[in-house]
Amino acid sequence: MKIVDVAEVPISETPHHVDARKIYDTEHANAVVITLAPGESLKKHITPVDVFFYVLEGTGIVEIGDERAEVGKDHLVDSPAKIPHRWMNESDGTFRVLVVKVPRPTTGTRLL
Repeated sequence: MKIVDVAEVPISETPHHVDARKIYDTEHANAVVITLAPGESLKKHITPVDVFFYVLEGTGIVEIGDERAEVGKDHLVDSPAKIPHRWMNESDGTFRVLVVKVPRPTTGTRLL
């Protein structure tokens, strides 16, 4: 059994310059916990594989393609491969989301 304490996982270097911690990485999938402080956001980008997001804490704004929605704790958001998307925290509190990419990408994310 492997147990991961997210708080002990180092913050990854990303072009988004936010708290992103890779908590799971196998040949089949990977998972990252992203924490956005008030006012922080991800840059619009495209991933080469399908992604789903599960909101762990707070409320945030998600944009996928031409759609935009506010989501909160315990919401799941499906994001198809190769569709531009991003997250924003326009609230006064912390926003945390679990990002799961399946299958594990073999090429990188592309910023727009």
